[in-house]
Amino acid sequence: QLVDAGGGVVQAGGSLRLSCVATGFALDTYAVGWFRQAPGKEREGIGCITHDDGTTYYIDSVKGRFTISRDVANDAAYLQMNSLEPEDTATYHCAAGYYCKGVEAYGPAYSGQGTQVTVSY
Repeated sequence: QLVDAGGGVVQAGGSLRLSCVATGFALDTYAVGWFRQAPGKEREGIGCITHDDGTTYYIDSVKGRFTISRDVANDAAYLQMNSLEPEDTATYHCAAGYYCKGVEAYGPAYSGQGTQVTVSY
């Protein structure tokens, strides 16, 4: 399974780092994507990192603010979020898939339970 964590309440302009840890399988053979869902809004894929060379893909609204990375040795991936905006408020999930299809992890084989991020004005 995937366990995502690190959410919280932060003021606009602040930062958070979300983690995504795999248990029971090796995350290094999977692409890892992050998606978010806010109340009343559709699910939105925000970025993905490939399993082979670590290439990353992001939606325009988070480019330059969010960074996805991975720690192969610890079967983990991270979403560093800087310059947070109230519009970033959502529940964030990671997902492990076969490859990155745009900003999504195609599959996906596993998804995390979600961690809440709230950005206040």
